[in-house]
Amino acid sequence: MRLQDEVAIITGGGSGMGRAGAVRFAKEGAAVVIVDLNLEAAQETAELVEAEGGKAVAVSADISTLEGNQAAVSAAVEAFGKLSIFWANAGIADVVGPLADASEERFKLMNAVNVFGPWNGARAAMPELAKAKGSFLITASLSGLKARPGSAAYSATKAAAVHLVRMLAVEFAPDVRVNGIDPVATETPMQAVFNPGAREAEAKPKIVAGIPLGRLATPDDIANAALFLSSREASMITGHNLVVDGGALC
Repeated sequence: MRLQDEVAIITGGGSGMGRAGAVRFAKEGAAVVIVDLNLEAAQETAELVEAEGGKAVAVSADISTLEGNQAAVSAAVEAFGKLSIFWANAGIADVVGPLADASEERFKLMNAVNVFGPWNGARAAMPELAKAKGSFLITASLSGLKARPGSAAYSATKAAAVHLVRMLAVEFAPDVRVNGIDPVATETPMQAVFNPGAREAEAKPKIVAGIPLGRLATPDDIANAALFLSSREASMITGHNLVVDGGALC
């Protein structure tokens, strides 16, 4: 098993990529702390993990705050004795549209979750991760690397996450490896946020047309990337943003 005896925190673990990652990590031997603002959703993921024979605890926390991340770290240490992987996966999006229609409050909230979330996650987790010579992972986005119209606020937060990966990797080497995942549009509940209602069905063929492999990513695609970067197989990889995009950045 690739994560035997590891202990992982996954934020945003109540759905989508985080849920797929929790199940995948557990199948590879990790005990998992599933963190989500929605406790019921986190508990549902924990039940899926346990149904596969894995170990999991669910935690409700506001990961935009240092206190929320510290609570998650404390839960991991209390339940499983250590922390060796932290996946700062939680994120939020906004409707794609003209800058003139954008909400300043929504931009602030996206910064709180998408940037302050992993930043505070690192502040909380690094002492424990350093003891374990562990791994810190951030879910960024292809939008942090590639400009597209109507998404300035979201893309700005994800660009910050991309560079945060590099900065943390330099600061916490050699004790902790830090990497990012930059997915293309993925089949998760968040897709309906970008293009709500009838717009989602209209937007999907246009998005797929820009992906050479001809489909959106799946949560399992992202979970597999997270598994690799978190495993000892990636022991010489740090400061890297792994693009999972079906060739869209080519």
